[in-house]
Amino acid sequence: MNASRAEVAVVGAGAWGTAFACHLAARAHASPRVTLVARTRERAEAMARARSNERYLPGVRLPDALAIDHRDEAVADADLVVVATPAGALEETAAALARSGARAPLVWLSKGFLAAPERQAGVALAHQRIAPRWPAPVGIVSGPSFAGEVARGLPTALASSATDASLAASVAALLRGDALRVYETDDIVGVEVGGAVKNVLAIAAGLADGLGCGHNARAALITRGLAEVSRLAVAEGGRRETLMGLAGLGDLVLTCTGDASRNRRVGLGLARGDSLETVVAGLGHVAEGVHAARATVALARHHGIEMPIVEAVDRVLAGEVPVREAVEALLRREPRAEGA
Repeated sequence: MNASRAEVAVVGAGAWGTAFACHLAARAHASPRVTLVARTRERAEAMARARSNERYLPGVRLPDALAIDHRDEAVADADLVVVATPAGALEETAAALARSGARAPLVWLSKGFLAAPERQAGVALAHQRIAPRWPAPVGIVSGPSFAGEVARGLPTALASSATDASLAASVAALLRGDALRVYETDDIVGVEVGGAVKNVLAIAAGLADGLGCGHNARAALITRGLAEVSRLAVAEGGRRETLMGLAGLGDLVLTCTGDASRNRRVGLGLARGDSLETVVAGLGHVAEGVHAARATVALARHHGIEMPIVEAVDRVLAGEVPVREAVEALLRREPRAEGA
């Protein structure tokens, strides 16, 4: 992919897909055509008329250079395909794109695990499922990024990783500019594990904040949560230092502390005593941590790794234990050496 001339199709017109497409279309060096691909003709036509996505990204004007479409052709002709769907829809979306004729490198913005019945743990990282079935290199863009801030051009830094180093580098070059910095890394495992598990830990942060545990407790939770996700990443073949960067610590801090964090809001709602169904319905968006908790526990048990914070969140989400009891159980755990 030639970053200076690539035609890019961004599939998924939610908040993050729209913000990502807006940034690309506004870039001075970007390709002559960036297309945001909506799910239906009606949605595409409404956004094209209004030059906005009021449902998912209100108050942000779509750049005039951004094309909006819904047809398979918009994807099949692209030099780079970016998928911005929830993780649960990623594999199905990739399969549909392949059927439509897409053969370009594929990059996703999704953060989560995929079901993998063929694996002992029953779950897999996205590239482990999609790369063997896709005719070109695949990758991910991840890191601390609220969609609204990216769309408004506020400073943001992200990580780009792929199954091929040249794809990670070209995607980083395509995105860099204005207030957005992108750094490439060859540790796609670490990037994907960090992005998936931080959402579960953000629910834990919301639970603690909702119970009034204080800033000290939140800092401790983030730090010990980082230790948990690092252990899992290393067990999957990633590098611990990746989790000290944007796709790990950076994304974890933002999601655990930012008021726009959907996963943190799930924890806050549960701590108030609201049901999970009520909290999720009120978000208007997908909270990936709700689905990632059980998958993370399964993968941790497969590797024989202790992840007490993640397990506590999973038990709360499953209705097996009250919020306060889960948090108090974590506080009663016997400490061990910090690096363990």
